[in-house]
Amino acid sequence: MSSTELTIGFVAPGDRGAVHALEDAGVASLWVGGHLASPNGSPEAMVWLARLVEQTTRVRVGTATLLLPLYPPGIVAKQLADLDRASGGRLAIGIGVGGEYPADFEAAGVPIAERGSRTSEAMEVLRAFWTGEPVTHQGKHFHYDDVRIFPPPTQPGGPPFIVTGRQPVAMRRAALLGDGWMPYLYSARRYGESVAQVRAFAEESGRDLAGFEWCAYVFVSLDDDPAKAREGAGAFLGGVYRQDFDAMLDRVAVHGNVEQVTEKVQAYVDAGARHVIFAPGGASPEIAHRILSEVVPGLVLPASV
Repeated sequence: MSSTELTIGFVAPGDRGAVHALEDAGVASLWVGGHLASPNGSPEAMVWLARLVEQTTRVRVGTATLLLPLYPPGIVAKQLADLDRASGGRLAIGIGVGGEYPADFEAAGVPIAERGSRTSEAMEVLRAFWTGEPVTHQGKHFHYDDVRIFPPPTQPGGPPFIVTGRQPVAMRRAALLGDGWMPYLYSARRYGESVAQVRAFAEESGRDLAGFEWCAYVFVSLDDDPAKAREGAGAFLGGVYRQDFDAMLDRVAVHGNVEQVTEKVQAYVDAGARHVIFAPGGASPEIAHRILSEVVPGLVLPASV
């Protein structure tokens, strides 16, 4: 996705018809996430991604977020290579370390304290596997001797890694190992600060971020009554994360009527976001289409782009 254009994505709805409607409406991407043992009964990310590949024909599809430390790299490398081929090269992999639900790690038999180092090492291993050549790797967590994952993904080098997270360690991982950055539960101000930090980490390492994808994952609640929109955002986030969001709601979620939502999303674009991924409260197809028809036309790239 070009840094000189603004594109729009959505969290994928669970209904096949709603997925088709969003694809037909011209959205650039659809995203799925998931857990192994969250209290919300969420789907598992790889299974849902496979369903989404089968349900779509043109739109880019991705994970937001795949909790990579929960998975053996050889297995997930093969699964993603096969899905990328099945989709015709339409995959993008949002990668995170998790940790909000410790039961995920208990279910996978993975020490939660190792989630960061496992993620970084697994990203390197996946890239090696996706060459289609035999891989020998002796790392801290993973060991392979002449193992080949074949055939490789359709996309040369494999699907892009869009690193998710909130902390500087995630920004560094994005700058050094990722192909994009996708923070969540961020204000527009904090998003802009994170863009600057990712760029600084890349500059320190001598990495050129040409082609890097600047994504913003935005929880949104739209209603003609701003009070109802705010209430809906609080109920949705409180249900997802099992905590009271009232004190921070105005910073971490976009809510309000069309004019207010447009102004708040524009602030993320002004801060550097070039691909905005909307997570509507309750994943309502009606709200998604209102966002596309009433909010998105009012968004503009800064004149300096």
